[in-house]
Amino acid sequence: MIELILFEWLKKQLAPTKVYMEEPKDGGKTFVLIEKTGGAESVGVSTATIAIQSYETSKLKAAKLNEEVKIAVNKIAEGMGDVIKAELNSDYNFTDTDTGRYRYQAVYDITYYKN
Repeated sequence: MIELILFEWLKKQLAPTKVYMEEPKDGGKTFVLIEKTGGAESVGVSTATIAIQSYETSKLKAAKLNEEVKIAVNKIAEGMGDVIKAELNSDYNFTDTDTGRYRYQAVYDITYYKN
C-alpha cells in the first residue's frame, strides 16, 4: 500500500515531526498528514495522487515544513525499491479558513510497483 510506504519514509525523514495518515484529535500544532486522493492501476505498475499537508504555528513555518516534505518525497525513488517516480503536481498555501490553522499542501503523482 503506497500510503504506508510513504508514511514510513516520511516518519524517518522528517523526525521528530509527527506524521499521520488521519488527522489526530490532539496531534499538536506541528505535524504532517498524508492522504491518497486518487490513483490508477495497470499490470504491475500503479499510480497514486497523494496530498501531503504540513501543519504549523505560522504560515512561514508551514511553508518551511512543506519544503522539508518536498525534499523528502523527492528522494523516495532513490531510497525505496517499490517507488519508481515521485513527481510534484502542485504545492500551495492551504490555510484552513474555518479554524485559522496554518498549513501548506504538496500534491504528488507517485508511480510504483504494486506487490
